[in-house]
Amino acid sequence: MNTTEAKGNWKYQKGKLIQKFAILTDDDLLFAKGKKEEMFGRLQIKLGKTKEELHKIIETL
Repeated sequence: MNTTEAKGNWKYQKGKLIQKFAILTDDDLLFAKGKKEEMFGRLQIKLGKTKEELHKIIETL
C-alpha cells in the first residue's frame, strides 16, 4: 500500500469513527506522521477505551 492509499483509507476510517462516536472531532483524529501514539492517547481519554479496544474498533470499520 502506498502513502496515498493509506491516507485515503484513513480518511474513510476517520469518517466512520466520527459517525460512530459523535463526540470525536477532526482534531481528535489528526493522524500526523510520528504522532500515532499521541492520537491514540487522545482517543483513549475521550472515549474511555483501551488501546486494544481502539484497534479492534478501527479494524472493524
